[in-house]
Parts: sequence; C-alpha cells; structure tokens
Amino acid sequence: MEYRRLGKSGLQISVLSFGSWVTFGNQIGNKVAENMMAYAYDHGVNFFDNAEVYAFGESERVMGRILSKMNWTRSSYLVSSKAFFGDGGQKPNQTGLSRKHLFEACHAALRRLQVDYLDLFYCHRPDKNVGIEETVWAMHHLIQQGKILYWGTSEWSAQEIMEAHLFAKQNHLIGPIVEQPQYNMFYRDKVEVEFKQIYKTVGLGTTIWSPLASGILTDKYIQNIPAGTRMDMDDLEWLKKKSLTPERLEKVKGLNQVAAELNTTLPKLAIAWCVKNPDVSTAILGASKMEQLEENMEALTVAGTLTEEVMERIELILQNKPKHPAF
Repeated sequence: MEYRRLGKSGLQISVLSFGSWVTFGNQIGNKVAENMMAYAYDHGVNFFDNAEVYAFGESERVMGRILSKMNWTRSSYLVSSKAFFGDGGQKPNQTGLSRKHLFEACHAALRRLQVDYLDLFYCHRPDKNVGIEETVWAMHHLIQQGKILYWGTSEWSAQEIMEAHLFAKQNHLIGPIVEQPQYNMFYRDKVEVEFKQIYKTVGLGTTIWSPLASGILTDKYIQNIPAGTRMDMDDLEWLKKKSLTPERLEKVKGLNQVAAELNTTLPKLAIAWCVKNPDVSTAILGASKMEQLEENMEALTVAGTLTEEVMERIELILQNKPKHPAF
C-alpha cells in the first residue's frame, strides 16, 4: 500500500480506502461487511469512510460494531462521518450545517461508530441557509473539544472552500483540509481544473468517491443490467438514467479493450488512472462482493503500466479532457 499526506496536514492516508455508501446496512449483510473491512485493513487500508445519511445511520452502526469487534489499535485507522442530509429526520434543525445540527450529528456519529473521536468530519454539501462563519466556528469548536481531528467538505466549489479558509484565517481558526469530490474518467473538471490553484495555496487534500462511476467503469453493464447490482436498485433509478447512456457504454467498451491489452481489468485500470493523479490523496473503494474488493485492491499494480502512450490512448477514447483557463 502507498500512503500520501492529506493536503498540507500531517495526516497520512492510504491511497486506496474503503467506503460504505449504498452497501452497508442496505445492499450487503453484516458478515460480508465485516469480512471486507478486515480484508481492506489487512492489505494496508487505513481510512474507512461513512456518513450520517448512509442507510439513515445504519451504515455507521454496522461499521461501529465491526470496529468494536476487530479491536484494532485506534491509532492505526482513520474513520469519518459527514453531516448535512441528516439521518432520516426532516424537522427543522435535523439537517444542514447549523451549529446545532453539526454538534448533534457529530455526537450521533460517535455513538454509532463506537469511537471517542472522528479523524475526519465533513460538511456533506454547502448550506446556502447558514453563514460560513457559523459552520467554521462549529467545526473549530468540535476540534477544540477533541471530538474531531480534522474537518473537510464534500461537493463544495473552490469558491466556497476558499471562503471558509478566508474566514478561518481572519479569525485564527482551523479551516478545512480536505474535499471529497466525485472523480473518475467521466467526471473530471472539478478535480483537474477547478481545484488546481487551491492545491497549491491552502494545500487541499482529496478523498475522491466513485472512481468506477458507480460501477459503469466495469464490464458488467456492457450487455445488460445484472440483477442485484447498484443499477438494478429501485431507489437508484435516477443514477441509472444519468449514468448508463449509449455514449458512455461505447467508451466503456473501448476502455475495456485497453485493459485487456494491458492484461488487467477495467476496474483496476480505472482506479489506477484516478490515483495516478498526484492531487488525489485517496480513492474510496466500494464493493458489494468480496471478489470485487479483492480485484480493486490490486489497482496499484497497474499504475506502472499507465505510460504516456497509454494515457493518450485513454484520452482519445474519453474525448473529455478538461480545458484549463488560458492565463
């Protein structure tokens, strides 16, 4: 396993990590979740990603029971939660980034995950109804209280991230160190262009999600939609319509051919492509079957085969290289 510093912080994070979105408390059983977490940990993964909204808190409960059972040394792993969407309640103050919800979401995550502190606590989306000063102060106070060690954002714009940093700097507070954006072969602009300057200025780390584009960057959807897969789930119909387009499937076929010529698989190729970007601190893996996780964990062995020539061939297939501003 390779480890990278998370932005300019001193925190070292495994370049491959493991997340529970969709799967824990929903798509897979608790024993399968336990086996996959153990496999990931035994193969060098030190970051496990979660959120209050995943299975409305049940994902954190499942992960918490596993962490308690494994009895791993607390200093050997990182665990996160995210607040914004809530864990199912829709009354005022049960969602968003107010001080009240952030404090209550943090306390609930600690109980569910059965830990004394969170290594990372994210603002899961920007909140247009709450001033940035309230959110930054709340996160700073949670750090002072020892309930979280670092805080970050997820799916924030570069401008919103810099507003948080500016307020934090002006008031001698602790700003966010990490952003969790979607990043994969089909979704590139934010990580490759929008954040380009703030990697240098504030030292932003990234814990990217969906490196396989919700499973599109595999060969399983080329012919049909297998039963029991993410795209077959009724509550993810929106994801299927957005992701499984004829144009994308044609590109997937081309990428699958490149992977075959490299004697590897498309998932390993797609993950290796993501972490080849030095601005990616870690790629969060998700899996519904142990064999998927085992395959994806081998992605780092493919990185060395991604020569300049191979990368150019991938660009020819994708035809979506982001344009950088001309300045």
